[in-house]
Amino acid sequence: MHNLKGKKLNNNIEKLIAREILDSRGNPTIEVDITTSSGVFARASVPSGASTGEYEAIELRDKDKKRYFGKGVKSVVDSINTTIASALKGFDVTKQKEADKLLIEIDGTKNKSNLGANAILGTSLAISHAGAKVSKKNLFEYLNNANQTMLPVPMMNILNGGSHADNSVDIQEFMVMPFGASSFSEALRMGTEIFHCLKEVLKIKKMATSVGDEGGFAPNLRSNEEAIEVILEATENAGLKSASDIYIALDVAASELFKNNNYNLYSENKVLDSEEMVEYLGKLINQYPIISIEDGLDENDWSGWGHFNNNFGDKVQIVGDDLTVTNIERLNRAISEKSMNSILIKLNQIGTVTETIEAVNKARSAGFGAIISHRSGETEDTTIADLSVAMGMGQIKTGSASRTDRVCKYNQLLRIEEVLGSRATYANINCLGHIKNE
Repeated sequence: MHNLKGKKLNNNIEKLIAREILDSRGNPTIEVDITTSSGVFARASVPSGASTGEYEAIELRDKDKKRYFGKGVKSVVDSINTTIASALKGFDVTKQKEADKLLIEIDGTKNKSNLGANAILGTSLAISHAGAKVSKKNLFEYLNNANQTMLPVPMMNILNGGSHADNSVDIQEFMVMPFGASSFSEALRMGTEIFHCLKEVLKIKKMATSVGDEGGFAPNLRSNEEAIEVILEATENAGLKSASDIYIALDVAASELFKNNNYNLYSENKVLDSEEMVEYLGKLINQYPIISIEDGLDENDWSGWGHFNNNFGDKVQIVGDDLTVTNIERLNRAISEKSMNSILIKLNQIGTVTETIEAVNKARSAGFGAIISHRSGETEDTTIADLSVAMGMGQIKTGSASRTDRVCKYNQLLRIEEVLGSRATYANINCLGHIKNE
């Protein structure tokens, strides 16, 4: 099966096995190992989100309250080790598209609710790693069909709020983007130094310096504006200039704030309708060096998204995450309705490497920006670092300068930068999605 000219290939799957491991929040997730007939070994693991979109592919859990409070994934492991392993036995690991197509067919549902997106993605990722190894290429080279050499600008989440932290801040993520750097390694240094300076600023203000799920600090602040202010103070203390060296990016995660058809900013005691929410975000844009806003409106507030993009899409990057969930159908609607100008890409929202690449290409063809992203529940898997370079996305969102589950992605990008050497370039502000509605 799947032989070329009747010859048995050395890159056929000999063994495929999954296990239950723990993610960065101490919740179970999936890890998949593949061994080829030539003895090549590859491994991949699957992240999990806390702030999840309604339209994401379905992540299956056991729901057995006696194990991990119902969050176990033993049934998913069993599906991989039986149904999937049997179907892929002898499959050529370099045939990524064919393998992903087969996984989708075996599942047979639109949202991957039969096998589970976690089962499908773990397998798909492991196949890509195995394919790279048998091809004797780095993963970023293997997935790269356009000779991309650009390292991404990091979106470093240095202050957490919302569902990623146990504090009073409404906006979920406050990030810095070092566009003033000349290389990725310099950008990482700049962001890291701001992170350390922020810790000192918070200490002086006698605020907590414990970190949230994605490695950013999670102090109790009086407002969302105060969160931005302390980051700008830390930027200055690091000897860097806002609006030139450093810009601010926000993930509002507005779907988490949307109750009873209104946006509830609890820290500021505000209840806003859709137009008022756009106005609120507009004030932040005009007041601070904000370059990107993710999920500024609820995932079903399509008119609000259109209004926001129409008014501010030529000033900032307007990023769809919960709105589009890396889904081609929802992306097509967002393109048609001019709802945004950039998409957040999360592999586990859609479930396969092939579909992820298709979503990136679709967004790019529409003139959108594309940002590869981690999830709040992460593992040591560094695939997204390689994929950011392979696809020339120019932006990566993978947390703060703390917690190894975040830092491992940055370290992988440092290695890629080293491999590329003089060929390596660093993304600039042109990688952002900006649509002027004509």
